[in-house]
Amino acid sequence: MKTNLLVLTIVFGLSFSIYAQSGLGLNEKENILEYWTEFDPKKKEYREPKKILAGYISQNTTLSSRETYLLEGTVYVVNNAVLTIEQGTVIRGDAKTCGTLVITKGAKIIAEGTESFPIVFTTNKDTYSRKPGDWGGIIIMGDAPINNFGGVGILNFDLDPTYNRYGGANPESSAGVLKYVRVEYAGKKVTSKKEFNALSFAGVGSQTKIENVQVSYSDDDSFEFYGGNVKLKNLISYRASDDDFDFTQGVQADITNSIAIRNPYSSDLENSRCLEINSNDDVEKFDPLRKKTNVKASNMVLVNTEDNNQGLIKEAIFVSNESMLNFTNSVVFGFKDLLMLRDFSILEEFEQHIKLRELVVGHCDNTISSLKPKDLLTLDVDYLFSRNNVKVSDGKIEDYFMNSDVLQTPDFRYLKIERTNNNLVNK
Repeated sequence: MKTNLLVLTIVFGLSFSIYAQSGLGLNEKENILEYWTEFDPKKKEYREPKKILAGYISQNTTLSSRETYLLEGTVYVVNNAVLTIEQGTVIRGDAKTCGTLVITKGAKIIAEGTESFPIVFTTNKDTYSRKPGDWGGIIIMGDAPINNFGGVGILNFDLDPTYNRYGGANPESSAGVLKYVRVEYAGKKVTSKKEFNALSFAGVGSQTKIENVQVSYSDDDSFEFYGGNVKLKNLISYRASDDDFDFTQGVQADITNSIAIRNPYSSDLENSRCLEINSNDDVEKFDPLRKKTNVKASNMVLVNTEDNNQGLIKEAIFVSNESMLNFTNSVVFGFKDLLMLRDFSILEEFEQHIKLRELVVGHCDNTISSLKPKDLLTLDVDYLFSRNNVKVSDGKIEDYFMNSDVLQTPDFRYLKIERTNNNLVNK
C-alpha cells in the first residue's frame, strides 16, 4: 500500500497539462449538440410526405408523427387555434410554392419534440439537391410590446393583410412551444420585399418556450426577433447566409447557452453577423418613447470555423445606438472584429449601453471597431477589458473547443488549458 502511494506521489508530482473548464461558453455539464441535432442535413433521408398542409387552419389541429406533411404555400393558423405537433414529426416545406407556416396573433404552436425524437421542418427536395432558401420558414406572432408608433407592427412578407399584424401590451403572453425542433434549408428570398427568415418571432411574449432549436442553412437570418419579450435557451444557428440572431423593434431578449457556427463559404455579402442588435428597422415607424432593444446574452459561443481571405467573415456582433447589450461568460473565435458599433458617442454612451464581462476573444483581428472610426479615439479598450476580465488571445480552433469538427459530433464547450503541478501528500 505504501509503495502504491509512493508511485502516485511521483506521478502526480510531475508537471503536466490538463484540460480544465472555466464556466465560459456553453454549459460544462453536457454537450447540447448531441443526440437531436444534424450537421449534414443534405444527406439525411426523410419519408416522402403523404399529407398536405395548405390554406387556413382555424380549429385545434394535431399533426401525427406517423405521417410526413407537405407545407404547401403559406399556411395560416388563425382564429386562436392551437397547432400541436407530435414529437418526431417531419414537415417538409414545398420549394415550388415557398411553403411557409404562419402562427397568427392569438393562435399557438405546440411543437415539443425530445432528444430522441425531435420535430423537423425541412425542404421537400431530395438528398444532395437541397440548398439554402428552398422554402419559406416559420413565422410566429404575438401581442407583446414593440416600439413602433401605436405598438403595432406589420410583417413585410407579403402576407394576407388580415393576418399580418403583431404587437400589443402583454409582455408575458404565450404563443406556444418550440422545443427540440430542427429547421433546415429555409429563408427563401422571393423578392427584395419578401425575404423570409428561417424563424421569425414578432411581438412574442416571455411565456413562449423557445429552447433546443437548431436552424441550419438558412438563406437569410436563422432567428429574427421583432419586438416582444423573449427568453431563449440552447439555440443553435449553423451556416446561416445572413445573421444568426437578429434583434430589433425594442425586443427585450434573454438568451443563454446558445451558439452561432459560421462559415465563410455560407455567408453572403450583406454584413452577416452572429448577433445584430438594432432598436428599429424603419426609423419612420420608431417611437423613441417606447423601450429600446435590450439583449442579455450569456454563455454564448460565436465561432467561425474556417479562415477566409475574401472578407466574408466580418464582425461577430453589431450594435447600433439606442440599443443595449449585456454580453457575458462567452467565447468568440475567428472574426475580423469582436464588436462593430454604429452612431455611438463612445465616451458618453458606450458603457451605458454595452456591458462586456468575462469573455474569451480568440483569433480575431480587432476587438472593437466603429462605422465611424473617430468615435473610438476616446475609448481605452485595454483598460475596459482588464477591468471586466475580457481575455484576448490567438491560436487554432482546436485549442479553444473540445471538438470543432462538425463532420463528427461537434462539442463547442470551451477548453481552458492549464499547466498544473500537483503533489499528493500522504498524511
